[in-house]
Amino acid sequence: MSTIMENTGDNVNHLGDGPDDVLELVHRLMHDYRAMQYRTLRDGSVGVTHMEAKVLGFFHQHPRATQSELVQDNGRDKAQMARLIKALRDRGLLTAEVDEADRRIVRLSLSPAGQAVQRGLRQQSRRLSAKAISGLSEREQEQLVALLRRVRGNLNAA
Repeated sequence: MSTIMENTGDNVNHLGDGPDDVLELVHRLMHDYRAMQYRTLRDGSVGVTHMEAKVLGFFHQHPRATQSELVQDNGRDKAQMARLIKALRDRGLLTAEVDEADRRIVRLSLSPAGQAVQRGLRQQSRRLSAKAISGLSEREQEQLVALLRRVRGNLNAA
């Protein structure tokens, strides 16, 4: 019998102990986290899609940024971002103002309604994060963060 046929274990749904499995576990963790975020967005009172939430988050962190800066930051299609921005402006969640120095540039910011939605999104995110680390001591949380930073640093140094 071939050694290839002897191994009938389910390698797709089970993790082993190898170094490849660490990043697979991180991937699965983020997949589960994102799935819960999507469900919360879909079922919640916030009323925004995942991509709309990402756009609002960008303008929360970068008030008065431009559509081009958003596209550069997230690498998405320019036309897709233009449609999202238009929809968010139409719903009153983003405001736009012409740049004083260069009237061809439009600067975007969260409106008061957009800020309220962003606060709701942040609260949901904090609740989900708290759920994810529940049962971990403060020391374990610090260790986890330190180890993940090291793993990320290793990848960025490669």
